[in-house]
Amino acid sequence: MNTISAQALHEHLNHYPDSIVLDVRSPAEHAREHLAGSRLLPLSQIRAAAVLAIPRPVNQPVFLLCRSGSRARLALERLETEGFGCAVIVEGGTEAWTKAGLPLNRGANRVISLERQVRIAAGIVVLLGVLLAIAVNQLFIGLSFLAGAGLVLAGVTDWCGLCLVLRKARWNRQARETLPSARATSSAAQ
Repeated sequence: MNTISAQALHEHLNHYPDSIVLDVRSPAEHAREHLAGSRLLPLSQIRAAAVLAIPRPVNQPVFLLCRSGSRARLALERLETEGFGCAVIVEGGTEAWTKAGLPLNRGANRVISLERQVRIAAGIVVLLGVLLAIAVNQLFIGLSFLAGAGLVLAGVTDWCGLCLVLRKARWNRQARETLPSARATSSAAQ
């Protein structure tokens, strides 16, 4: 698997500023902080055809960036499955970039990532189910069961119904609407 450190990517971008860095995080995460010049293409929209449609210098890879490297690995796997083999993962993602003291563009958006929102919502449902089962009726434990089953389903299938619901929440819609590169990339991916 091809990887590059944050520091090595920074040096590469100084020599080759036309290189393509694809940020595979959510629009809210990208709006909060991102590498200057990076393009937003959320993991859910990563397809070889969408990446191939982006003009890039000849013999230059596409660099995949997320928060820690996990989603970038998933994006690379999807691209390789679809026949695109010219991508490199940024090791440690924006966390490594920040630890190295490298510059990030920071926005005013304070919406937390969709992934964290799902974890918070699932945790609330589990706690609520347990508390209601103790205080009201044991049947409320079913709420905790449903939350757990939903998390297992999301992990196994990479499909999350709660994520789809939260994506439509007012605060998440506003984050997408304030990010023009997200709309442009979304329309280019379709």
